[in-house]
Amino acid sequence: MDTWLIVLIVVVALVVLALVGLALAKRSRVAGAKRREQQRIQAREHLEEARLRGAQAEKEQAAAEEQAARARRERAEVEERTRLAEQEARQRAEAAREHATAAEKLRAEAERLAPGLADGHTGRHTDGSAPVTGDGPGGATRR
Repeated sequence: MDTWLIVLIVVVALVVLALVGLALAKRSRVAGAKRREQQRIQAREHLEEARLRGAQAEKEQAAAEEQAARARRERAEVEERTRLAEQEARQRAEAAREHATAAEKLRAEAERLAPGLADGHTGRHTDGSAPVTGDGPGGATRR
């Protein structure tokens, strides 16, 4: 074979290899560009999802704070009602003690005025009503 033919085959082979290399490099650049574009799209989707979740988190946080405030307000109202009820109960207990003291003083005064009257002969039934005695001086009116 002639030398020029071998050189020509080698040159053609080198040119074909260079063209194949360039085609592969271009294909690699195009694939890389597509991959980067896909990553940008995915990043945008992630950012949008993060924005939506952030808004949802803020909404949930606000609802939780509102619920906690409502619970604190209700607890304060219950504590206030309890405090008022306890105060009223103390006032009633004090009034009951005052009535009992006054009743005891009146019993003592009654005993001093009429000894033996308080020994159960009060002239009243156990239900607090006065006994019915016969016709008194006024009598009953008949029609």
